[in-house]
Amino acid sequence: MLPEFRNEPFTDFSKPENISAFQSALTEVRKRFGKRYPAIIGGEQVGAAETFDSINPANPQEVVGTFAKADVALAERAVQTAYETFQTWQYVAPEERARYLFKAAAIMRRRKHEFSACMVYEVGKNWVEADVDTAEALDFLEYYGRQMLKLGGPQSLTPYPPEELDLRYIPLGVGMVIPPWNFGSIMAGMTAASIVAGNTVVLKPSSAAPAVAALFAEIMEEAGLPPGVLNFLPGPGGSIGDFLVGHPKTRFIAFTGSKEVGLRINQLAAQPQPGQIWIKRCVLEMGGKDAVVVDETADLDAAAEGIVVSAFGYQGQKCSAGSRAIIVQDVYDALVEKVVARAQEITVGDMTDQKNWMGPVIDEAAFRKIMNYIEIGTEEGRLLLGGHALDRPGYFIEPTIFADVPRDARIAKEEIFGPVLSIIKAQDFADALAIANDTEYGLTGSLYSRNRSHLERARREFHVGNLYFNRKCTGALVNVHPFGGFNMSGTDSKAGGPDYLLLFTQAKSIGELL
Repeated sequence: MLPEFRNEPFTDFSKPENISAFQSALTEVRKRFGKRYPAIIGGEQVGAAETFDSINPANPQEVVGTFAKADVALAERAVQTAYETFQTWQYVAPEERARYLFKAAAIMRRRKHEFSACMVYEVGKNWVEADVDTAEALDFLEYYGRQMLKLGGPQSLTPYPPEELDLRYIPLGVGMVIPPWNFGSIMAGMTAASIVAGNTVVLKPSSAAPAVAALFAEIMEEAGLPPGVLNFLPGPGGSIGDFLVGHPKTRFIAFTGSKEVGLRINQLAAQPQPGQIWIKRCVLEMGGKDAVVVDETADLDAAAEGIVVSAFGYQGQKCSAGSRAIIVQDVYDALVEKVVARAQEITVGDMTDQKNWMGPVIDEAAFRKIMNYIEIGTEEGRLLLGGHALDRPGYFIEPTIFADVPRDARIAKEEIFGPVLSIIKAQDFADALAIANDTEYGLTGSLYSRNRSHLERARREFHVGNLYFNRKCTGALVNVHPFGGFNMSGTDSKAGGPDYLLLFTQAKSIGELL
């Protein structure tokens, strides 16, 4: 009998043996730099006419891996293979499908530092952020496996003699899983949920993070997953993304990424294609312009810590990042001073060095976009900290803080996805709440307050999918904080929650007259 689900413990990096183990993993992953990775279709390694490189953003001269650049012909082969495999995979018992996830979790647990080290190099995570990401990937595997056992079992229905009643949750079909580069756990979770629900998958990883996805595909293969259930198809979204989304045999699209791409997917998926007999389902998680609100009753030291960690954790490259701090005027000056002082303690550098807390942004395009926003910010607010790139190889930007930012400024409204914090002054709590809600997004939010009426009002009126009180607005845990947002932040799909697998299934009600 399976033990009850519990979240995976994080690694204690204060212990010398854990430091040594992680350093060894970094060394082993580095030995694979420059390795060539094919597409995997139906269990077969398939090359492509062209390739592309995944690079280390801390040192762009280093190639983490060289990947097959899938074209439309390979994409067609992947979809057809997934469709053919679905004809048998859909009838595999839910408990058997769940066991593949449990087996994969056991393998990943043995290789957890390897998985984390890959993210250190490929996407610039520090040791703690990478370890937490791997722990979440393990949580998704364990949790979704258990949820499928529940969903695949008898469902409670009102008796209606003399009929024998049954409600089954059956899979949808072929799914496109299009994950982001910033969280390997999201890639693993979207894929695992699709598979355990009985669907087959074409996994098109982000071109910035294909090595992490290739490692996950390797783990699933080692777990014995039948060929064709998971098809690994690296390549640029611009050339194959539209084709995959629009294919008549595509049944659903699970996407996490930018608002612009998410809306395009939603639009393409809504257009029926010749031969298509279903309405495609979209599971979309997009961006955020998340706020940490602080009222006059708050613990200012705790609020300063929460603001800094929310804004600059993983270089602000989280959809949940608290890129706005909205502070009531009574405590504004005192708290701004504390925030700047705390942010000045941040160490920036190569993430292979444990002492560094903040690393590079993901690539040159992101670097240029963030630096452009910083230039805009110098016109819109008062620069208190940072504002510059670091003079070293890699895409390093200082933690940057602007104060006195107008509530309608671009840096207060638009998602920057980098280490840039906008601090906005509010007249009172009601005004702060209005500013927080004045955005097209609705993903995460945080309120620091010791005023019960303010906390209760926020429960009702702070319009985000994940709301936190007196803590940071990042760091959701599987089945502790089911994650997903409103409005332009997505379809509020609540990854890591009890209803997530419902998005990858359809209900079939059966009644037999006896």
